[in-house]
Amino acid sequence: MDDRPILFFDSGVGGLSVLAATRVLLPMAPIVYVADSAGFPYGTRTEQDIAARVPALLGRLAERYHPRLIVIACNTASTIALAAVRAALDVPIVGTVPAIKSAALISTTRTIGVLGTDATVRQPYVDDLATRFAGDCTVIRHGSADLVEAAEARLRGEAVDPARFAAALAGLFTQPGGDRIDTIVLACTHFPLVADELAAAADRPIDFVDGSAGIAQRVAFLTQGQDWPANVQQGTAVFTLVDDRARALAPALTSRGFGDINAL
Repeated sequence: MDDRPILFFDSGVGGLSVLAATRVLLPMAPIVYVADSAGFPYGTRTEQDIAARVPALLGRLAERYHPRLIVIACNTASTIALAAVRAALDVPIVGTVPAIKSAALISTTRTIGVLGTDATVRQPYVDDLATRFAGDCTVIRHGSADLVEAAEARLRGEAVDPARFAAALAGLFTQPGGDRIDTIVLACTHFPLVADELAAAADRPIDFVDGSAGIAQRVAFLTQGQDWPANVQQGTAVFTLVDDRARALAPALTSRGFGDINAL
C-alpha cells in the first residue's frame, strides 16, 4: 500500500471543484486539501507577493505531507508561480489554467468570455492561450473579486444575493462585443462552485467551461500504475488561518469527505 497523498492547494475552497473531478477518476487516492486562508484572496494580491508566497508554502507542505503529486488548484497561483514551484520541488506539479482551448472548440459566435480574478485575467499567460487556441475568436475578460467572496460565502451556507452573480456577468456582457458571448471560461476554481447561480443570472443560454476534467485526467495519467490504499480514507483539510470563516466551512468539507480543519 502506498499512502502518499495527492495535495491540492488553493487560496480558499475553490480547489474543491478540481478535487471533485479527480475523485471521480481516483476514488481511492488519499487527499490533503490546503487552503491558504491567511493569504486569501489571491486575486487582489500583487504578482510579486504570489510569486514569493506560493513556492514557500508548497515547500513547507511538501516537507510535512510528502505528497506523490501536487495540484495547484488555483488559476491565479498557477499563471504566476507554476514555473517557480516546479523548479523548486522534486515532485510532479499539475497547474490550473483557463480553459480557453475548450471554449474555442464549442463557441458558435466565436466570442468567448473569460471570467476570473483580476490577477488572472491580466496575465500574459492568458494572452498566450488566447493567441494559440482562440486566434479566430474575440476573447473578452473580466476580473471579479466579489464573485470569489460570493462562492466562499455560498459554501459556508450563507444566502448570497443573486445580483452579485448578475454583476459578475455584466462585467463581460457590457463590454464591446459582449452581447455575442456564447461561452464563458470560469477561470477561477471558485466559480464552478456557483455555476448554477451564474447560469440562472444570465440573460440567455451560456455554455460555462472550466478545466477541472482535464486536470483530473492529467493527475490520473501521472499516477497510473501507482498503488493506492485498499480503502477510501478520510481527507485531511489544512488551512493557514483557522478563524470563524474557516470553521464555518466545516460542514461543506465534511460532506466532501474531510475531517476536522487542521492549522498549518
